Amino acid sequence: MSDTGFVYVTKERLVELEKDLQEMKGSGRKEIARKIAEARSHGDLSENGEYDAAKEEQGLFELRISKLENLLSRVRIIEKSQLHDGQAHILSTVKIKNLKLNKIIEYTLVSPEEADFQAGKISVTSPVGQGILGTKVGDLIKVKAPAGLLEFEILEIK
Repeated sequence: MSDTGFVYVTKERLVELEKDLQEMKGSGRKEIARKIAEARSHGDLSENGEYDAAKEEQGLFELRISKLENLLSRVRIIEKSQLHDGQAHILSTVKIKNLKLNKIIEYTLVSPEEADFQAGKISVTSPVGQGILGTKVGDLIKVKAPAGLLEFEILEIK
């Protein structure tokens, strides 16, 4: 498998993901089974919308489990101590200034699976994330994004 198939996470995030999977396989599956059994008890399954909805929910739930298992099979632990100081890399928190809007923004660079724009976590595979990777404080970068050409100055890297 190529390096692009790997998902880099911290040890703490791996523990969270494993815990989520364990809960989904345990109590999550039991709850879905309970809903199906309850719907089944309401009689004729051919005209039972509640049963159909519970079975559909079960299918979506099993798909989420499968995706999480696949993600966990590709996880690679990354330690901040292994990364170069002074350069932006995955897990770096970077303060940048949008030169057109004169606005300062702070992002943490994460794997695509951990990206959460509202929480300030952007994927290293996003246009802005790719533009920031490998930069140093004081660098000026231009990024082609769906919103057009964006220009940033790197102010701080933690």
